[in-house]
Amino acid sequence: KVMNFGIIYGLSAHGMSQQTDLTREESAAFIGGYFGKYPGIRDYIEKTKAQARERGYVETMLGRRRYIPEIHHSNFQVRQAAERMAINMPVQGTAADLIKIAMVRIHERMRAQRVASRMLLQVHDELIFEVPPAEMEPMKAMVQELMPSALQLSVPLKVDLKLGPTWGDLE
Repeated sequence: KVMNFGIIYGLSAHGMSQQTDLTREESAAFIGGYFGKYPGIRDYIEKTKAQARERGYVETMLGRRRYIPEIHHSNFQVRQAAERMAINMPVQGTAADLIKIAMVRIHERMRAQRVASRMLLQVHDELIFEVPPAEMEPMKAMVQELMPSALQLSVPLKVDLKLGPTWGDLE
């Protein structure tokens, strides 16, 4: 995880070697191989930084904007932090938009069907429900239908369902 996100946010071979058991040379080879295998990621990073510099903001797939005036800051470290924000926000912001749309649609369906189940909590990309045994199958079907269809993407969204008596016991 450190390596994957580190590369996306501009972690250097030196930085990676400091945070892992890899040498600087091994880190450089890993980074080169990563971008070699996934060239679209480098394109996304460069395109997003250029758009942020040009427009002064980035936006989610649904058009929600985050203005980043620091993208033109004279201090290199401030500017780099702004670039990391620019790279991160469209992805994380779109994920936040998606989960909120899913929550609203699931809530509306639960209300329409007058279920006893309750949506209790959202944690990042997870929704926690309290579901009586008699509603387990219909609720599973509802979540499997509505979560992946919350936003039309070019890749399918996968929903994993876990069951348990407490959040810590989910399997």
